[in-house]
Amino acid sequence: MNKVLLGILGALALLVLVVGIAAVSTYNGLVNRSQGVDAQWAQVQNVYQRRADLIPNLVATVSGAANFEKSTLAEITAARASVGKVSLSPGAAPTDPAQLAEFEKAQGQLSSALSRLLVVAENYPALRATEGFRTLQAQLEGAENRIAVERGKFNTASLDYNATIQRVPAVFFAAALGFKPKAYFAAAPGADKPPAVQFDFSKPAAARP
Repeated sequence: MNKVLLGILGALALLVLVVGIAAVSTYNGLVNRSQGVDAQWAQVQNVYQRRADLIPNLVATVSGAANFEKSTLAEITAARASVGKVSLSPGAAPTDPAQLAEFEKAQGQLSSALSRLLVVAENYPALRATEGFRTLQAQLEGAENRIAVERGKFNTASLDYNATIQRVPAVFFAAALGFKPKAYFAAAPGADKPPAVQFDFSKPAAARP
């Protein structure tokens, strides 16, 4: 009888050990994935900030052109300022889709203002011929490409994390331990291609929403 009891206790102890190891492994995996999403979110913010940092130089360059439309300059300056007013949790990737949508909307308005400014700049050949303007063209094109790439990587990391917290065994304890789903960037039509930022084009590019 004692041997049977010991056998049962031993089997239970082994089961608890296996479950414990699995739980620890799953928890560590969730932590790693969550940190990965947060790190990728930092990269997204970094590339958006890089674009924002180019705007004062762009405004200074185009404002030097004679009779350049002041309303266009005011619009892009206001759009850049509105991005800074969007409040997001520092460090961690947003878990509130509405919060991320607000951030994305502000960035979209800035992209639209940039697009309109560049369309207006087409009417100033002397401005487009300057070295400073051509340098900004290359930098803005690079910034837009990096934004598209990093947004895609962020969505991929969020998808992996969100799928993991819904799988067994994580689904049983992820929420209780504070692992909440991460938000995604919404995919607009044509979002698989980086937006074209051009200073010299035959027809005005459609403004981003």
